[in-house]
Amino acid sequence: MKNVLFRMGFCIATLSFCLYSYLAAQNDLTGLKMELPTVEKEISLVREENRRLSYEVEQFQSPANLIEKARAPEFSHLKHPLLKEIVTVPEALATN
Repeated sequence: MKNVLFRMGFCIATLSFCLYSYLAAQNDLTGLKMELPTVEKEISLVREENRRLSYEVEQFQSPANLIEKARAPEFSHLKHPLLKEIVTVPEALATN
């Protein structure tokens, strides 16, 4: 009789531990699901900012803008380099 009660107690304790572990995992999963919309919104904002900055870079690097900058007085000291002044580095050396 004592052996049967011990086995039943052990089975109930094991079942309780498994149920507790399952509920803890479900709570963690629910917490992550609640955070998901916030993270998605942040990702969307970062992507929008990335698009805006890419557009700004494209506008700044446009030939019309660069020619306009070259004519500005603060950039009048700049000149095109001579071919002998241009140094090229092989790509294999540049990545090391």
